[in-house]
Amino acid sequence: MALFLSTFVNRVDKKGRVSVPATFRAALAAQSFGGIVCYRSFTNACIEGCGMDFMERLSDGAQNFDAFSAEQEDLSALIFADARQLPWDPEGRIVLPEDILAHAGIADSVAFVGKGQTFQVWEPEAYKAVEAEIRARALQSRPTLPLRPKVSP
Repeated sequence: MALFLSTFVNRVDKKGRVSVPATFRAALAAQSFGGIVCYRSFTNACIEGCGMDFMERLSDGAQNFDAFSAEQEDLSALIFADARQLPWDPEGRIVLPEDILAHAGIADSVAFVGKGQTFQVWEPEAYKAVEAEIRARALQSRPTLPLRPKVSP
């Protein structure tokens, strides 16, 4: 399973190409698809990103809904129908489609934001504002995170 950590800001060129952080590429190196999978977030003005392994897990999870139910249909449209497989070029860049760039309000630069098993791609100033809100909420609510016991191979 890929693990995405840290936040990286990279420039977007006039063709929509952006360099994927080297640590993100390394996390995805063992995957069957040489690139990233992304789709427009349906909860934020950003791009959701992951590897093919995580998309397969989402697909498995979607099977928990009744076939043809409204929930299954909605999630399929919001995630799978919108998902793009973006291969990297020899320099480790991807091309972000115009509709995805517009959804996230991205023009000149992007922030790749590690979220553990997934990541997000934001317009950097928009992410700074969201990050400030997240930190303010955390200061108020003091969230905790239960650790699962380590499973031996």
